[in-house]
Amino acid sequence: MTDKPVAEMSFEEAMRALEEVVGKLERGDVPLEESITLYERGAELKKRCETKLKEAEEKVAAITLDGDGNPTGTTPVEGM
Repeated sequence: MTDKPVAEMSFEEAMRALEEVVGKLERGDVPLEESITLYERGAELKKRCETKLKEAEEKVAAITLDGDGNPTGTTPVEGM
């Protein structure tokens, strides 16, 4: 498991780390205290993934199309 702060992870890094956490929890071979720590980290990673997906959706939604359906640029999205 990486020690990189969750807030600095890319979507892909967070997904890989989340898959690792889920795998460990599913195996059930970790002590209770470690399971709690893993669960907390998993919750942070899930939130990071959701945030990054929302950001990507907002960027895609901001792309404007011309009459032929071709991208013409982007429209600023509040908070971006």
